[in-house]
Amino acid sequence: MNLTEFNQSDRCEHFSCPERSVSPAVYILLYVCSAAVVLLTVCGNLLVIISVLHFKQLHTPTNTLVLSLAVTDFLIGALVMPSMLIWTIESCWIFGRGFCICFLFSTIFLMILSVYNVALIAVDRYLALSNPFLYMNTISMRTMYTVLYFICCVNLVYSSVIFYFMSFIFCPGECYYILNEVWIVIDLIYSFIFPLSVIIILYTRVFVIAKKHATAIRELNNHTRPKTQKITSHSMKSERKAAKVLGILVSVFLMCLLPYFIYSLLGYVIELQLETIQKVMILVCLNSTFNPVIYALFYPWFRRCINLIITLQIFQTDSALISVLL
Repeated sequence: MNLTEFNQSDRCEHFSCPERSVSPAVYILLYVCSAAVVLLTVCGNLLVIISVLHFKQLHTPTNTLVLSLAVTDFLIGALVMPSMLIWTIESCWIFGRGFCICFLFSTIFLMILSVYNVALIAVDRYLALSNPFLYMNTISMRTMYTVLYFICCVNLVYSSVIFYFMSFIFCPGECYYILNEVWIVIDLIYSFIFPLSVIIILYTRVFVIAKKHATAIRELNNHTRPKTQKITSHSMKSERKAAKVLGILVSVFLMCLLPYFIYSLLGYVIELQLETIQKVMILVCLNSTFNPVIYALFYPWFRRCINLIITLQIFQTDSALISVLL
């Protein structure tokens, strides 16, 4: 949402909210579709949150990261998406100056936190596959909560600092900020280049390791194996499957995020249209909608959890001990 430098008073003088160019039926349909997307995002991520928190079998370090990402996506769906979609439909910011400030800060903080959650997932999968025995002995739930708390605090401080150095555009019907060239570079490195590099490098390593595991599993299947080797083979298969699903998660994330940063860079070279910026931001937000759909498609445990939640079986005695994993 960064724009090139311009004279704010001149822009406000010539700005006015455009009249709606769509029919009332299309206008209503846009709001119905927007409400459906927001509802899917909020409810889908809420189901992930309830599942991981309620069922003790899901209390693992990796699922703690899944929980953190779901909480971030839930907040994006609840705090960012409604305002963003209404802004896009109306082609005008209608919520006022105070809400604009809250909207911009929550958007910056939650988007950056989402990026670092995905980066942590990449780190977790790499450690689990590269040295599973060391991972099991050193990475605990407490360790993961400590890391997540630290990342959250660091990103909160960073968001506050960059927010302090922003210049805001508060014309009637607009809600934007601009940054100077130094902070543009800092933000690009911190918010995108560094975490993206971590994600790409580690997931490249993850799939190389997963391929080696697949070869090892085939070799084990060609021989009579004692019980310990069967356990090792099953563990390797589970880790490979988790890496594959989380790889899909990361791929969808990158597809949603890359256009935003490309357009952000172009925004300082050429002046972009408001509609283009809004569409790119909506694509970023839609990643929070896609994540629980990916869980439902590829995680059998999530589908079983949904069934238990919808049928209210989670309110039964000792429901937290129900086995949801095969």
